Amino acid sequence: MPLVGAVIAPHGYPIIPELSDDAEGALRTREAMVEVGSFVGSTNPDVLVLAGPHGMRVDGAICLANVARAAGTLEWHGRTVEMNIPCARGVALQIADACVQTGVPVALASYAGNRPDQSVAPLDWGAMTPLWFFGHGRHLSGLGNVLAAAPPEDIGPPVVLVTPSRLVPRETMILFGEAVAQVAEASDKRIFFVASCDWGHTHAADGPYGFHEAAAIVDARVTAAVESNSLESLIGLTTQEVEDAAIDGLWQTLMLAGVQRRVSMNSRLISYEAPTYYGMMVAAFTRIDEPSAVDA
Repeated sequence: MPLVGAVIAPHGYPIIPELSDDAEGALRTREAMVEVGSFVGSTNPDVLVLAGPHGMRVDGAICLANVARAAGTLEWHGRTVEMNIPCARGVALQIADACVQTGVPVALASYAGNRPDQSVAPLDWGAMTPLWFFGHGRHLSGLGNVLAAAPPEDIGPPVVLVTPSRLVPRETMILFGEAVAQVAEASDKRIFFVASCDWGHTHAADGPYGFHEAAAIVDARVTAAVESNSLESLIGLTTQEVEDAAIDGLWQTLMLAGVQRRVSMNSRLISYEAPTYYGMMVAAFTRIDEPSAVDA
């Protein structure tokens, strides 16, 4: 069946309610993530394919986690959350095969156990933050090691973890998205695509990347591309613009543009804000042949 929907979601983890009461000023983003989480749930996905910038990277390739599970913790000002999730190895391998057939460079990565079905991947904030709102939220009780054992019951769908190398040409990111859609078309599973993205990281002089006017300019261009449903236009951002704004969402968004080459979807920008030094956006993409599950 075709891919059932997609989102662009941020990964500034103070938006997780268990980590911060005020979301570091990003309360609108938190509200939007709750809203879009309902949209994800309404599509009843069997698998989430999540592309993010902070996972296991392999230079010159798009890395897919070939593992049974993934687990991690996040800490913020004395608060901690954990996550331990099942991974959809079968779908990951199907995507890898589709990429090989079209010349997209991919790498399958595993960790710990030599048998992939006994291996685990570390979960980073780029995956954990959106997944927290998309069915995998769990609060740490303070007992035990998150990597030691699976939780007693999985509470969200299996995930395919994808991490692009920025050395791979941008057009190849689009081809990867097409491969994801191709696998979805041939699958009996309901597959949902998540582009985990933050945008300009140079909005504030006291931030870790300093200030550059390009952050606001580039973020405005990305916002316009989402509102006009023209994600593929972002391939034209210059290297200088990308570096000056310090964005990390371009590559995953181009993957989503590739998905849209095969699956026609309407876009809806739900929120954008930059309450600290980096910009965060929430957007939903609904198949044109399905009624919108996110009310305007």
